[in-house]
Amino acid sequence: MALTSKITHYNSRWPALFLAEQTRIAEGFQSEFIQIHHVGSTAVPGLAAKPEIDVLVEVSEHRDETARRDFMRTLGYVRGSDLSEGHHFYRRDVDGVRTHKVHVCISGHPQIERMLRFRDLLRHDPVIRQQYQDLKFQLEASNREGIGEYLAKKAPFIDALMGAN
Repeated sequence: MALTSKITHYNSRWPALFLAEQTRIAEGFQSEFIQIHHVGSTAVPGLAAKPEIDVLVEVSEHRDETARRDFMRTLGYVRGSDLSEGHHFYRRDVDGVRTHKVHVCISGHPQIERMLRFRDLLRHDPVIRQQYQDLKFQLEASNREGIGEYLAKKAPFIDALMGAN
């Protein structure tokens, strides 16, 4: 079973794609909006990634989720399952290919700090960045069950780094 998209070498257009999406998304969060971040592998120069722009939106609270869902739908996003309490998830696919993921977390949610810290570690440590890239290509090559398997097998590497840093 394939991943949501194929891992490709770093594309220098990814930051610009994030900036364009940042502008579109921020409009829908109104007074609850605090900050928006580019996270995930596409936010790390030089790192191969599934070409899916990861966006992290920090909000003061989850207000009027129906209005937010409707707004995100106008941008082509579908609401996914909550990844944890206070951590909402949206995805956008174009022609059956995942292009964007949006994480919406209440300020202070532990995933905000974790995603930003992991991104920054990869940006600043070329050895860890290369190890992570090698792992990603290896997991893609051996994957049989899809994205769930891929994420589960990446988790121990990430958990070990986040526990150590």
